[in-house]
Amino acid sequence: MSADRRGTHAVKLAFEPDTIDLAIEQLVPLKVLRPGAKESKKYAQIRGSIKAIGLVEAPVVARNLDDAAKFFLLDGHMRIEALKDLGIQRVECLVSTDDETYTYNKRINRLAAVQEHSMIKRAIARGVPEAAIAEALGLNIETIFRRTRLLNGICPEAVEVLKDTSAPMAVFDILRRMGPIRQVEAAELMAGQNNYSVQFAKALLAATPDAALAVPRRKPPKRDGQVSTEQMAKMERELASLQTQVKSFEETYGVDTLHLTVARGYIRKLLANPKVVSWLGQHRGEYLGEFRSLTDSDGEGTDRTIG
Repeated sequence: MSADRRGTHAVKLAFEPDTIDLAIEQLVPLKVLRPGAKESKKYAQIRGSIKAIGLVEAPVVARNLDDAAKFFLLDGHMRIEALKDLGIQRVECLVSTDDETYTYNKRINRLAAVQEHSMIKRAIARGVPEAAIAEALGLNIETIFRRTRLLNGICPEAVEVLKDTSAPMAVFDILRRMGPIRQVEAAELMAGQNNYSVQFAKALLAATPDAALAVPRRKPPKRDGQVSTEQMAKMERELASLQTQVKSFEETYGVDTLHLTVARGYIRKLLANPKVVSWLGQHRGEYLGEFRSLTDSDGEGTDRTIG
C-alpha cells in the first residue's frame, strides 16, 4: 500500500480488473492431479457441468515474469483437465496479482447460493433443459426447480446483501416469510454477525412482529416459560445495539492498543531508573503504584524492591 501527498492510500487489487482469454496450452499447472482424480465423482460432475452449461467459475492464473506467453495456473486444475477432455482449447481466466495460491484461496469464496441460482437461470434461458442441468450438477430435478425459485419473494436489497455469502437455500425460504423491510434487516443482521445459519435465521423469524411478516402467524396458546415475540424482539434490538458497539470498538482497537503498548514501554523504561523511582516514591507515591501495576500486568514488570 502506498500513500500520495494528500494522504490517500492506493489499495492493491487481488486480481486484474479484466479477464483474459488464453489458450489452454499457455497454462503451466503448479500441481499434478492425484492418481484416480479423473475417475472421481467430483471430476465427472465438473465435466458434466461444463458440457451442459459451460464454465461457471473462471480458473485463476498468474503472469510468468520470465515468459509473457505463459501463465501459471493457480486454481482450477480439474476444470482445465475437463476442458481438455471436451476438446475446448481456450478459456477465460482471472489474473491474480499475487502468484501465491494460498493467498488466492483466502480471498475467494466458493459458489454462493445466489450465484448458483443466476447460473441455472442463465443456462435455462439459453435453452438447456432442467434435466440436463440436474444431471450435470449431480442433483435431482426437483432441486433444480427449487433453486430456480430461490429468489422469488425476496426483495432486491436483501439479495444484494446476501449475494456473495454462504447463506444456504433454507435461509431464503425463511426470509420469504418476512416482509421486504424485515428481510433487509434480517440480512444485515446475519452479515453483521457473519452468521448465515438456518438456526440464526429461524431466531430472527421468531423475533419478527406480525406486522413485519408476509403472512401473520397464527398465535398458539402461550405456555409457561415460553419466550414471547416481544421478548425475542427485545433481544434482537439488544443484539443489534451490541453489534454497533463492537463495530465502534473495532475501528479504534488497533490504534488504542498500539498507543498503550508504547506508553507501557516508556513507563517501564522510566521505572528502570532508580532515581526516577526514588523521586516518585517520595513525592508521588500514588503514581508509582499505578505505574507499577501497569508494567506488572503482563508479568514483566520492574522489581518492586527498587527504591
